[in-house]
Amino acid sequence: MKKLTINSFIDQSKPFSHIMYILISVLTVAGVALKNPNAMGATEIIFFFLAGLTQLEIFIFAARKIFSGNYESPVSGPDFMKAMLIRFVVFVSLCFVAALVVFLIYWIILGSIRGQGVSEVIEWFFEEEFAGWFKATLGGLTFGAIIFILIQWQDALKREQKLREENLIFQNETLRSQVNPHFLFNSLNTVSSLIQTDPARADQFIANLASVYRYILENGKKDRVTIQSEMDLMNRYFDLHRVRDEEKVELNIDYTGADSYLILPVSLQILIENAIKHNSATRDKPLVISVFFEDEYIVVRNSLRRKASQPKSTGTGLKNLAERVKLISGRELIIEETDEYFTVKMPLLK
Repeated sequence: MKKLTINSFIDQSKPFSHIMYILISVLTVAGVALKNPNAMGATEIIFFFLAGLTQLEIFIFAARKIFSGNYESPVSGPDFMKAMLIRFVVFVSLCFVAALVVFLIYWIILGSIRGQGVSEVIEWFFEEEFAGWFKATLGGLTFGAIIFILIQWQDALKREQKLREENLIFQNETLRSQVNPHFLFNSLNTVSSLIQTDPARADQFIANLASVYRYILENGKKDRVTIQSEMDLMNRYFDLHRVRDEEKVELNIDYTGADSYLILPVSLQILIENAIKHNSATRDKPLVISVFFEDEYIVVRNSLRRKASQPKSTGTGLKNLAERVKLISGRELIIEETDEYFTVKMPLLK
């Protein structure tokens, strides 16, 4: 038997939820009828049941719409609490008006059956029933809003936990991709060759290599860094490849307008590495990689000339980056491929 949870109760796409709403409405009417056995006839019971059921359906629908959503800030931060307070006020206000309209409609229909006019019913409602209805409705809405806030808080905690796990995976993948024997072997060979032919350039190569590792160690655990620091890393990392690949790769950068944004650390390095790893390049036909800013996205686009023999890859680098982008920004990493270009659009953070 499937475990009953709050999420299954509020999922209005399932018939089970509506059956539960009907049961709750029946129990509520039964409780009111037993408390006041002489005050309600069969007609009043039916109309009270329909009004209660309608309100419950509206309340849950509104709560799901208002309290759903992702948050970039921590669950204990002021931004999250402020957002919850605003949503609580909006929920109670909207549902209170909706409940008032629903009850007035049902009382007007019931009054017309009894031969009462609309104005008479409305006047009677506000004079005799409004105070009791107001207390009951406000109490129910407050209780329901608190339940939804707790659900949202628990979901946010789960997202934070998942984000921490993804960060650990990302750090391991990033360090593994950088400290793999193939990368170090090529880099050391390059340094060895440069020491004999161009000592000054060898010194610069070593400095860039050390700077890349230092950046990864210092920023690998962060969720976001400035766009400038990430561009600096990308330039240093690309210089290593430019020396090793003998000018077979071109990098064009234009991030004008993106200075005030933040970005996931080491994310651009992953995209540059992915382009170099999977595409062939020669001096006559260099691999061209362009990095530019477009509509709150950093776009990395490379000319597409796949190597005849593709290196073995698990695909976890790009997949893991897409997961981190979604968890931290709430937006998707966009990947597009044509006959000429492979493009990745990564949303920036404010």
